[in-house]
Amino acid sequence: MFFNFIWPIVDDAQEHCGITFTRDHLLIKDGGIIALDWAVRLKDLNALAKSQHYLGERAPGCHTCTPPIIILIPNALGKITQNLLSLCRLALQQGFYPVVFHRRGHGRCPLTTPRYQEFGDPSDLVQAVLYIKSRHQSSDLFAISEGSGSGLMLSYLGERGSSSYLVAAACISPVFYGQLFFETPCPKLYHEASLFYRKLQMSRYATALSSVMDTEKIFSCHSLQDMEKLMFCSVRFQDTSHNNTLEQAVELRSVETNWAGYWERNEPLRDADEVAVPVLCLYSTDDPILPPASTLPMSIFQNSPYFFLALTSQGSHCGFLQQDTQTAASWSHEAVLEYFRVVSEFFKVEERKCFVEGFVGWDTGQGLRQKTGVMAHRRRRPTMLHRERPPLGSQRQLSSHSRLVTCEEQEMFTWNRSYTR
Repeated sequence: MFFNFIWPIVDDAQEHCGITFTRDHLLIKDGGIIALDWAVRLKDLNALAKSQHYLGERAPGCHTCTPPIIILIPNALGKITQNLLSLCRLALQQGFYPVVFHRRGHGRCPLTTPRYQEFGDPSDLVQAVLYIKSRHQSSDLFAISEGSGSGLMLSYLGERGSSSYLVAAACISPVFYGQLFFETPCPKLYHEASLFYRKLQMSRYATALSSVMDTEKIFSCHSLQDMEKLMFCSVRFQDTSHNNTLEQAVELRSVETNWAGYWERNEPLRDADEVAVPVLCLYSTDDPILPPASTLPMSIFQNSPYFFLALTSQGSHCGFLQQDTQTAASWSHEAVLEYFRVVSEFFKVEERKCFVEGFVGWDTGQGLRQKTGVMAHRRRRPTMLHRERPPLGSQRQLSSHSRLVTCEEQEMFTWNRSYTR
């Protein structure tokens, strides 16, 4: 766990793991900026040779000749770990197209708004997924979250329901209850390292954030829980401009200073009943960071057809190391990618059945697919013309006139690209 999850990596990840990344910066409606790091090429010749089998033909689990895309969501600290890079490398070798999602202020993404994203606020991820899907209409979308990043993943799946655009998702060592996660003591080494890393992130924007946060208290606090409260549950100066009345400002204060209220809108499983895509969760009972396995929401896995739990006795936090290898290889990576292939093939068979029997009159109350609404959603989705981004290779420019966009996308994005060095 220490090597895969805590040990720092060099800044140049592509040099460290032999992966070439290219970055897209997305300007969000509120002025914030998020980043997408596309893994476009393996530099290692041996690893590249393993992936040549998939070039020019259908990748595993893919319905078309375009490779399926895997959205990787790092932990809530935004730290890129050895574990995440190993998963990205393996996905490339097996013909998938990985992209790492960075929240505002994370992963050297500039913070242009005086706030960070809350633990379970999926609004930025919603726009990122819409952007990815609009550029790769014929590719299946999958998503994998690591550690506390599952808080964002599960919140997104619950909020979007059958409109998530995802075929399936997986959570490695997930956090199911955010408040319990912050209030449960964890190993001192991990806690101190995480606290230092988060303060280091904020130090870059300390001057700007001081207008809305008490940065002096934040940098002097001694726990992640206190830091979360100071960042999101304590507004230093209320906005009494012409946009807000005094009564609105007082109401805002009463909501923002409530720790329980913060988790009412940020708990990962608050909309679990609305999840409409298969979700595989890998959890180990010896995880030293997460709450005990006795706190697992077993009722969800027993009653929902979309939640699957792989519970192991060993694996630590985002570890799941293979015993037969001398390197720090994780069997969870192979398991998750195999799971995506199986789910994709299952849905492919179901769609064939629908085509044979005729979609009109098909009993949507039968099978797992009935509640997802994905098949019906795909048929209702408006046609959009665009040019596919090459899965492996050099970047190319995307003209704002190269595709048509739907009304929903037009509300979410202004399709202008800018390039900076």
